[in-house]
Amino acid sequence: MHPYLPHTDEDLRAMLERCGATSADELFADIPENLRLKPGGYALGAPMAEADVRRYFRGLGKKNEALACFAGAGWYNHYCPAAVEALASRSEFYTAYTPYQPEISQGTLQYIFEYQSMIASLTGMDVANASMYDGATATAEAMIMAVAAGKKRKRVLVSATLAPATLQVLATYAEGHGIILETVSATDGVTDRTDLTARLGAGDVAAVILATPNYYGILEDLEGLADEVHAAKALLIVSAPAVTLGVLRSQGAWGADIACGEAQSLGLPMNYGGPGLGYLACRQGLKRKMPGRIVGATLDEDGRRVFVLTLQAREQHIRRQKATSNICSNQGLMTLHAAIYLSLMGPDGLREVNETSARVAHDLADRLAATGKMRLRYPGQEWLNECVMTVFEPLTTDDVLKACLRRGILAGKALTERELLVCATEMCTAEDVENYVEAVKAL
Repeated sequence: MHPYLPHTDEDLRAMLERCGATSADELFADIPENLRLKPGGYALGAPMAEADVRRYFRGLGKKNEALACFAGAGWYNHYCPAAVEALASRSEFYTAYTPYQPEISQGTLQYIFEYQSMIASLTGMDVANASMYDGATATAEAMIMAVAAGKKRKRVLVSATLAPATLQVLATYAEGHGIILETVSATDGVTDRTDLTARLGAGDVAAVILATPNYYGILEDLEGLADEVHAAKALLIVSAPAVTLGVLRSQGAWGADIACGEAQSLGLPMNYGGPGLGYLACRQGLKRKMPGRIVGATLDEDGRRVFVLTLQAREQHIRRQKATSNICSNQGLMTLHAAIYLSLMGPDGLREVNETSARVAHDLADRLAATGKMRLRYPGQEWLNECVMTVFEPLTTDDVLKACLRRGILAGKALTERELLVCATEMCTAEDVENYVEAVKAL
């Protein structure tokens, strides 16, 4: 079944015994049966000539329908300047591996350094790293950092307003590290501060994790929260989509100790869901708890400015189970994309992207409400370019999604039968908004 694996039967028996399993089926019992590779492998069919393979995949590609995208939920359809793809496609940058040898890796080290510098600036933090896989795992790594800094404290409070996928990843990481994860309830779409205060008062909390904008697109007011968290001898972790930091108050300005989130919004293509790029930044005192790698600038023996790997907390560097993290391969290509995007856009470009997105989103929400068939779910809350719309009975979110799909529009993400998470970016045109509104009017 696996002809290229070098393990002998004796090797397999020894490994199974060490794992406490009697067979491979028992070892992988947690994996659903329908996801396991069956004997006989994949039904790939007969070999094809290269030209035939290209024709085959072109045919598959033509089945994809390009939709006007009003869906967000952590993945955002922002425009990527042509220069980003052109520069990132240069062969010098094509590697997923860590630049161990600085004397031959100056280009790679420099763009990572520049990326870290820009992320530190956006987040208002002292130090930023590279090589986080995505926003969810970056948040989980932030949680582990906080627990490591809190010594014997194992309780972590996490707001219910984080993305469901992030909450699931946090739960997975927490189980493996013996962390007690408690969910703080939400009221009117934001973190319930009364519940949070009560849980903090119980003591033994290592960290509090919140997001702003949160999963519902709402800008949470974190005024005074850092003081409350620090008074309980805990750390504050705040997550945010990276592009929003171009106009919103940074995590550092809120008094957070660790900033994290998804950086896909910095010009990375959506590409049917991946790859993403997690960012992670922290206060100076926590840098040695940070996973991944930190590139620094120094001088060589001739006094020239050069770049080096300053800190590396990797399991491959002898530490193994004592490693800060299992973060391993370098998310370098996505880091490069984000660095080029940020350098091209600059502060003015980021502001324009956010302001345009917000203007389109608020116009759409107002016009949808004017149809009398939808309204804002949380009308008293501030939001940027993403919001929850309630669909009035007898209509359902499925009705809205299908009606818009017939007009070439992805209308949003259904949260419930009557709640639709709607997002707009600078890629949404006036015509797209008009088509969306007309589709709802026709229901």
